[in-house]
Formats: sequence, C-alpha cells, structure tokens
Amino acid sequence: MPRLLAQADLLPLNTFGLPGRARWLAEVTGEADLRRLMAQPEWAGRRLILGGGSNVVLTGDYDGLVLKVAVPGRRLVGEEGDAWWVEAGAGEIWHDLVMWTLAQGWPGLENLALIPGTVGAAPVQNIGAYGLELADRFAWLEAFDFVTGAVVRLDAAACCFAYRDSLFKREGAGRYLILRVVFRLPKAWRAVTGYADVAKELAARQVADPTPREIADAVIAVRQRKLPDPAEIGNAGSFFKNPVVDAGTHARLAAGHPGLPSYPQTDGTIKLAAGWLIDQCGWKGRALGPVGTHPNQALVLVNRGGATGADVRAVAQAIQRDVRAAFGVELEPEPVFV
Repeated sequence: MPRLLAQADLLPLNTFGLPGRARWLAEVTGEADLRRLMAQPEWAGRRLILGGGSNVVLTGDYDGLVLKVAVPGRRLVGEEGDAWWVEAGAGEIWHDLVMWTLAQGWPGLENLALIPGTVGAAPVQNIGAYGLELADRFAWLEAFDFVTGAVVRLDAAACCFAYRDSLFKREGAGRYLILRVVFRLPKAWRAVTGYADVAKELAARQVADPTPREIADAVIAVRQRKLPDPAEIGNAGSFFKNPVVDAGTHARLAAGHPGLPSYPQTDGTIKLAAGWLIDQCGWKGRALGPVGTHPNQALVLVNRGGATGADVRAVAQAIQRDVRAAFGVELEPEPVFV
C-alpha cells in the first residue's frame, strides 16, 4: 500500500502557490499502487489526480483522496525506418523528457521545451507551443480505468485531441489516470519555425538552418523572457485559451481593430491572441488585490503573495467581462478549478 498522508498540504504541489489541504494524499508510482488503493472501499469515492500542479487552481481544501502521479521511466520502446517510439512515465517532468530525447538524437519535441508540468498531464491539455501540439507526436498512452479496473491503451483517436482539450478534460475526466505515454518521433525531421517569436530569436542568434537543439534553445529563451518562473512567482502559465472565431466575427473585429493578430485555421476559422485582447483592455501588469497579470505577458495571471483560489477566480472573471464587453469574445480558462 502506498503511503497515505492525512491533511496533506497542497500549497507546494501547485505552481500557483495557492493554499489547500487534501483529506488524504497518496503518491502513485505504478499500477500496483492504484490496485492496492482501489481495493480499499474508503478510497472508491472522491479523488483528484495531480501531476505537476501547473494547470490547476485550488479553490480550497479537497475533501477526498489526491493521487499524486509519480510514475517514473524513459526508454526507447521501438524503432522503424521512419520513426523512433519513445515511452515516458507519467510522473516524468515534461521539459526533462524533451531535453533527454534531443540528447539521444531523437528530435521532434523541441518546440514544446520548457512547458511546465509532467508527461502524464501533457495529453490531458494537449499541450502546444510555437506551431506544434502534443497530438502531432503522440502514438498512444496507457491509463488506469477507474470504472473497469483495467489498464487500457488509448490511441490519438480515442483521446479526442483538440485545441488545449482532450477526452480527459471532458467525458473521461476523473475516469482515467495516465500511467505512461508513447511518442512517435519522425526520423525525417523538419524544423518548425513559422512562429514569429522563434524566427526572430533564431535570426538574432544568426542561425539560418537550425538544428533541433538550436530550436529548443530559442524556444527556451523566448519563454523565459515572456513567461514568469513559477519558482519565483506563483502562476499557471498561459491562463486563457486563444479564442477561435468564425470568419464573419473575425472580419468584424479586424475592421474595428486593424492591429488584431489573427491565425487562420485549416477549417476556415480564425484563432485570435488572447493576450492581445487582454492587453487592449488595459490589463497588462494590472492587479486586483494579490492576483494580477504579469507585466510582460497579459495572458499570465500571477500570485503576488497570499492569494487564494477565490482571488484568482475574481480576476479571471473580471478579465472575461472586459474582453466580452470590448470585443464580444468569450475567453475560456486553461487551468482547471478544483
């Protein structure tokens, strides 16, 4: 039986640095831990799956069992003529996995460098940055199904990946605990440098034909400039999803706002920059009590000290109201409120 902690402090387990206690906390290092826990009737009720705590807003104490995912391991599980198949335990730190694959000579994840969190949390959010999403490199995952008690393998279709979304945030929320993830990394590697920030950083470094590691270094530099380190100030990274609108809505907004950043999607919709919308509403660097937006990036909410989940919710809702009033666009939070 994994060790159980009663009234466990959750503040150090979430990157926002928000207060909260779990009635019980257990660290899960594999399937055996889960089976021992679930064999006890008292643990069959309310539970929260926690990875790196980088995509959660705690709103208070959790009256249930928190499962801290700590499944270890990184290995090459297969190789074909056109790809490497790499497996990682759900408890591995995401950035460490990215840098390890590059060191092994298996590129493909470099655009996702320095994204906070764990490997197991990455498919939940379908993390993405600078022209790449996890779904682009995903092969399958193995997860414990709390309904059937079995370990199941889910491919990309079963995971229902979408923009910052997946099965695990919708109908599968709470049903599955991801144990390990397998990635397909292509041997016919091609640089993804279409985003202006990355291209500008590479140009500043006088790199015309970048290697995978040079792209990772550029991405890391850009992220370090734009996004605050949770170890220095509490935050959950980008707080709102970039809204996606239809062509008619985009035309209306672009007519009234000539500088509107716009990113056409393959289905004819247009993705807008949530940070720009928030900035236009005067929120960059602004605070309400202990929570505000970061002075370098309006898309990031920060804990200036002593904040609670209620404080975060109040600021998020105020920003949503202002953007709705100014642009008629709804902003959706990326983190999950618990």
